[in-house]
Amino acid sequence: MTLTGHSLIAGETVAGTNGTASGISPATNHALEPAYSMLGEGQLKAATEAASEAFDSFRALEPERHARFLEAIAENIEAIGDELIDRASAETGLPAARLSGERARTVGQLRLFAEVVRQGDFRGVRIDPALPDRTPLPRADIRLRQVPLGPVAVFGASNFPLAFSVAGGDTASALAAGCPVVVKAHNAHPGTSELVGQAIARAVRSLDLHPGVFSLVYGAGTGIGQALVADPAIKAVGFTGSRAGGLAIMRTAAARPEPIPVYAEMSSINPTYILAGALDDAETLARQYVASVTGSSGQLCTAPGLLFVPAGEGGDAFVAAVARAVSAQPGQTMLTPGIAAAWEQGVRILGDVAEVELVARGQDGSTENAPAPAVFGTDTDAFANNPVLHEEIFGAASLVVRYKGADDLAAATERIEGQLTATVHAREQDHPLAAQLLPVLERKVGRIILNGWPTGVEVGHAMVHGGPFPATSDSRTTSVGTLAIHRFLRPVSYQNVPQDLLPAPLQDANLWHLNRLIDGRPDLRA
Repeated sequence: MTLTGHSLIAGETVAGTNGTASGISPATNHALEPAYSMLGEGQLKAATEAASEAFDSFRALEPERHARFLEAIAENIEAIGDELIDRASAETGLPAARLSGERARTVGQLRLFAEVVRQGDFRGVRIDPALPDRTPLPRADIRLRQVPLGPVAVFGASNFPLAFSVAGGDTASALAAGCPVVVKAHNAHPGTSELVGQAIARAVRSLDLHPGVFSLVYGAGTGIGQALVADPAIKAVGFTGSRAGGLAIMRTAAARPEPIPVYAEMSSINPTYILAGALDDAETLARQYVASVTGSSGQLCTAPGLLFVPAGEGGDAFVAAVARAVSAQPGQTMLTPGIAAAWEQGVRILGDVAEVELVARGQDGSTENAPAPAVFGTDTDAFANNPVLHEEIFGAASLVVRYKGADDLAAATERIEGQLTATVHAREQDHPLAAQLLPVLERKVGRIILNGWPTGVEVGHAMVHGGPFPATSDSRTTSVGTLAIHRFLRPVSYQNVPQDLLPAPLQDANLWHLNRLIDGRPDLRA
């Protein structure tokens, strides 16, 4: 497939006028062809205006055609074949096996949302029939449905070039909701982004949709992203990235004449708790922990960057097993030279804290930007009193905190910021302590795992990939799973509207065969 090196706006290739930038192979630090032209802010208007023009026809799609559109995107991505995996690996340093799994997740979530569109419960239809004889006052006929917000801006993520980028969860859920999407490509994987963008554009054409349903834009620095968020045609934002980047987008969105919601996934250290009974197999547990810390070079938003371990002999044996496991680990290529440099800085700052000691460090990898993974140790007193120990280090690094008992552990947990996940390893004899801990964790995180590891996020109906600030900008939502569609919807009520003027989901005939609530009671489709 030919890479053009340009933005894709409403189905048309558009050369930017603001210079060029190239993807960099993190394994070699060499530039990759082609160089990509960067849009000027004035050129961005074509994408947002086209999205606005496409909105009314796209949001009114009949469910089967809408679902087929999402399935067509999935089919087109699969049809790219090895070219997509090879390009993504060259741009990110991620191994082919990891990227093949990510592609499967990407097309899987598109197909899952296609089924959500067909099934239709996300439309939230509620009907309160008129009660003209009710006393002392009659009730009007009132009907409610969820409608899409409007065009959505999506920012591609550095660490998931497929599943959280051009056709990732934010795009899939926004398109499923009926919202046109303008994607700001991540400049670390521009070729991968274009290949997927072309697949979406082909799906738009094959279903004869308005071409403004999808655009892919490239821009230098933060300027084009901030301009996208500030554009009045954009009605919501999906973002996965750093806390600094997410906060900057939130400020811009809040300062608009019409503020808009930002659904930003930002930073998380994902505390993991080892309770005493779980130490009966310290070697196995230690290996699993190190594998979770170092997988994908630690560049996963759910990597366990913080581990609580009991003081005493059992904890000592576990930490010794961790040291052995880490020492045997080679570094893996990180996503970009900049991310590798930031990781080195974070590790250096953490290691310079007087109350922190190095548990173990592995070996540097054989490529560029492949630093040796590292695990550090401290106690709860130091953790409670030093905010540096609460900061995310994006990459293969983690901090082990030794606790002295239940009260000590509870106090340390209260000091933790909002997180995506928390994990508890416990045996039956630990359940009384776990029962004390879980209500605290409910206030702190979006997903609680027992006797597992937080890395690996299932895409399904019950998944929450979100959490209290600063893990995300809105703790009521998720960026993974079918609940993600609700980020891009809002309720509208229709009072005393005649049948011939009502939208199809609200008509008595129920032509879309939706499950509905009628007078508060479930009315299941025929």
